Amino acid sequence: MLDIAEELHRWCERGRDFAVATVVATHGSAPRPPGAALAVDADGEAIGSVSGGCVEGAVYELCQEALVSGESVLSSFGYSDEDAFAVGLTCGGVIDILVTPVRSSGTKADEGSGAGESAAGTLAAAVAAAARGETAALARVVAGPAAMVGRALLVRPDGTRTGTLGGHRALDSTAAEEAAALLDAGRTGTVEIGADGSRCGEPVVLLVESSVPPPRMIVFGAIDFAAALARVGKFLGYHVTVCDARPVFATAGRFPAADEVVVEWPHRYLDAQELDARTVLCVLTHDAKFDVPLLQRALRLPVAYVGAMGSRRTHEDRLDRLRAVGVGERELDRLRSPIGLDLGARTPEETALSIAAEIVASRRGGSGVPLTGAHTPIHHETRSGPERLGSVA
Repeated sequence: MLDIAEELHRWCERGRDFAVATVVATHGSAPRPPGAALAVDADGEAIGSVSGGCVEGAVYELCQEALVSGESVLSSFGYSDEDAFAVGLTCGGVIDILVTPVRSSGTKADEGSGAGESAAGTLAAAVAAAARGETAALARVVAGPAAMVGRALLVRPDGTRTGTLGGHRALDSTAAEEAAALLDAGRTGTVEIGADGSRCGEPVVLLVESSVPPPRMIVFGAIDFAAALARVGKFLGYHVTVCDARPVFATAGRFPAADEVVVEWPHRYLDAQELDARTVLCVLTHDAKFDVPLLQRALRLPVAYVGAMGSRRTHEDRLDRLRAVGVGERELDRLRSPIGLDLGARTPEETALSIAAEIVASRRGGSGVPLTGAHTPIHHETRSGPERLGSVA
């Protein structure tokens, strides 16, 4: 849901009633991950998607019904053996969808209000925070006591909370701890709180959606390949920085797609940055005086991806130089070089595509082989993506 937060926030500011349908669980082959959402306002306008087209019509109707009833509803959609073109996922998967109405008159989160009003206020606060680029986690009940389904709790990094899950205060505290853990990792996923932990007599399953700043892509080397990679990086949702020590090449005019262009020696710039496990580093300089001190540092950082451009001969020479300055074999094993997947790329745009493809495969656990004739999953779940967590007693 937080992916469409900016538009939802505008709807809230304009006092428009709407219902939002969110994918809360997937089974088998499903086109959209948990957290994907479709929203429909009172005038029938729709934004977002929950299935890439398979069940959008049926979910659209559920949203309209929720706007009338004012009640949250949990529904499942799956493949129909009798009629592959019936309402269902012809790809063979099953998705569970939570539909929650948000009325402009009920956006004040109040523990003493009804379930619909409390959830509406918390959802409005969540989309406002996401639209402003703030860090927060939204936890919603997707399974448990019927009266609690759809209830929401917004958790911020400093521990402050908005809303309630409608059960015992201990449930809110446990849910806040679990949401904070996923928020720290920048992940969206589900967590089950056992009957003892929920204090409501039965287990409660939560969907936790993390709203975090975009992951960073830092491209070292102000060359034409970097300009193409910056465009692809922005398309994939990264905050893109281009860094080069040469001011004549590192200019904003040459890299209009980049969020920032920095003139600095690459290793000095890297030393000054606070990076996280979602950061990707792309070294396109293929010049030893830049590459070696930069990679010496990069390969020791807890980032998601480190790739370096160059021929196989350049790669072997680079490895020798890195070993000479004390980089160990385990660290060298992290280096993706020559950078990118084998697409036969020649142009800067094709090369950028091959690099981006390797980054996505690394992030999502893909093999990089053609899906035609392969026996690998189409959709992978990895530590950096939506993940089912263990139970909490």
